[in-house]
Amino acid sequence: MAKYRASLKKVFRTIIWPRRRILLFGLFLIVINRLSGLVLPGASKYLIDEVIANGDLEFMKVLLLGVSGAIIIQATSSFFLTRILSVEAQHLISKLRSQVQQHVIYLPVRFFDNTKSGELVSRIMTDVEGVRNLVGTGLVQLFGGVLTSIVALVLLINISPLLTLYVVIPLAIFGFISLKAFAYIRPIFRERRKINADVTGRLTESLGGIRIIKGFNAEKQEINTFSDGVEHIFRNVRKSLTSTSLVTSSATLLLGLATVGIMAISGYMIVKGDMTVGDFFAFILYLGFMIAPIVQMSNIGSQITEGLAGLDRTEELISKDREIDDPKRKVSIPKIRGDMKFSGIGFSYEEGNKVIEDISFNSPAGSVTALVGSSGSGKTTIAGLSASFLVPQEGTISIDGVDLSTVTLDSYRAQLGVVMQDDFLFEGTIRDNILFPRPDASEEELLHAVKAAHVSEFTDRFEDGLDTLIGERGVKLSGGQRQRVAIARAVLANPRILILDEATSNLDTESEAFIQDSLAQLMHGRTTIVIAHRLSTIRQADQILVVEAGKIAERGTHDELIALQGRYYDLYTYQARI
Repeated sequence: MAKYRASLKKVFRTIIWPRRRILLFGLFLIVINRLSGLVLPGASKYLIDEVIANGDLEFMKVLLLGVSGAIIIQATSSFFLTRILSVEAQHLISKLRSQVQQHVIYLPVRFFDNTKSGELVSRIMTDVEGVRNLVGTGLVQLFGGVLTSIVALVLLINISPLLTLYVVIPLAIFGFISLKAFAYIRPIFRERRKINADVTGRLTESLGGIRIIKGFNAEKQEINTFSDGVEHIFRNVRKSLTSTSLVTSSATLLLGLATVGIMAISGYMIVKGDMTVGDFFAFILYLGFMIAPIVQMSNIGSQITEGLAGLDRTEELISKDREIDDPKRKVSIPKIRGDMKFSGIGFSYEEGNKVIEDISFNSPAGSVTALVGSSGSGKTTIAGLSASFLVPQEGTISIDGVDLSTVTLDSYRAQLGVVMQDDFLFEGTIRDNILFPRPDASEEELLHAVKAAHVSEFTDRFEDGLDTLIGERGVKLSGGQRQRVAIARAVLANPRILILDEATSNLDTESEAFIQDSLAQLMHGRTTIVIAHRLSTIRQADQILVVEAGKIAERGTHDELIALQGRYYDLYTYQARI
C-alpha cells in the first residue's frame, strides 16, 4: 500500500503537475459540461408542474430555449474537452516512449544479455499507453463524475431527504466494494503486462528465427508455445474480469433494490400529497445523473488502475542504472595512442562462477593481440572487456595509462571499432549500414571503405549496387557478404582501438583471401584485439594469447608457440591436418 501511495505521488509530481494548466482548463470544461447537463432534469419538473399543469405555453418557450442552450454548451464543451486532453495524452505517450527508449539504449550490455528484445519492445511501446487515462479524459471525467454526483446529491436532498438517504446507503456499500476490487485488480494488471511482454518477446524471436523453425520442422512446437502464452494471458484476463464483474453486478443489485424502495416510498408520498409528479420525475432524473457517474467511475477507476500498473513497470525499467551514470567515469580522453594493459582481470557473469581469472597482458599502441582457445574459454569476454561492454570485478584495464573504468564511454567508444561474430546489420541498404558509424562521411570515404573490404566484389552484381535493400538483419546477403559489409563499416569508423571477434568466421576461401589484405591495412597503426578460430589468419600477430578455462595458458608469437609444442601447437597442427 505504501508503494501504491508512492507511485501516485510520483505520477502527480512528474506527469500531472507539469500539465496542471491544461488539466485545470479541462476541469473547467468538465464543470461547464456537467452543470449544463443538469439543466434538463430540472426543466422536467417545471414542464410537468408549471407548463402542463397550468397550460403556460409562454413559459414553455423560455424553458425550451434554456434547455437548447444547455445542450449546445454541453456538446461544445465535450468536443473541446476530448480534443484538447486526448491530444495532450497522445503527446505525452510519445514523449514517454522516447524517454524510456533513451534510457534503455544506455543500459549495460549485460542487461540486454538477460532480457528478450521483444519484451523490451512491449515495455517501451505498450506499458506507457495507460497514461492516457491520467492526462486524457479519464482523470478529468473522474473528477467530473464526482462533481456531478455531489451536485445531484444536493438537489436530491432538496427534493426529498428521506428518499435520498435510502439511495445513499447502497451507494456507499457499492463504493466500498469498488475500492477493495481495484486494490485487488492492480497486481493482476501488472502481471498481465509482464505476461504480454514475455509472449511478445517469444513471438518476436519466433518470427526472427523462422528459418531455424522450418529447418527443424518445429512449427507445431512454436504454435504450442505461443498457445500456452496466450492461454496464460486469458487466465489473467479472466481473473480481472471476475473482479470487475463483481463490481458491476453489485451495482446492478444494490441500485435495483434502491429503485424498488424509491418506487414504494415516492408512490406513497405522491398519494399523500407530500411530493408532486414533477418532483418525482426530477428526482428520478437527478438520481440518474448521480448514479451514472458512479458506475462510470468504476470503469474509469479500472482504466486508471491499469494505467498505474503499466507506469509501475515503466518506473521499474527507467530506475535501472545506465552505464553512463557511473559516477567513476569522469575522465574524457581526446585522441588516444592505444596502449592497452590488462592487470589481474577477473570477471564473472554469475556470482561465484568466474569466467576469466588473473588475466594480464600488454597491447602496445599499434600492436595486434590475438586470442585463441576452445569455445567457452573466455576469449569473447576479454574482447567485451576491451570494448568496455563489460566492467571487470577484479583488476584494472588501462588505456594510455588511464583506468578504463574511469573514462567516459562516449570519449572511448568514439575511437573504438568492432566487427563482431554475429555481423549484425540493420534493415535498410548496404550504403546505410556502412555509413552507420559516420552518417556524414563523404562519398569518397565511403567508396574507400567499400574498396578496402571488397564489398564492390558483390555489389557490382546487384542492380541497385550499394543502395540494395538487404532485409531484416541483412537476411538477403550471404554470411560472407554480411561480414564484408561489417568490416567496411569498421574501416569507415577509422578507430584507434579495433576489436575483431571471429571477423573472418563467415567467409569462404575466396572472400577470406580478399579480406586478409584489407584487415592488414585496417589493423595497421591501430591497437587490435583479434579472436580467431582459423589460426592461419593470425600468424603475423605481435602476440598470441592461448586462453583456456578462463586463464592465459600460453603467450608468444606464432613461431615461439609452435616451438613450444604446447596447446597452441596442438590446435594449429590439428587445423593444418583438416
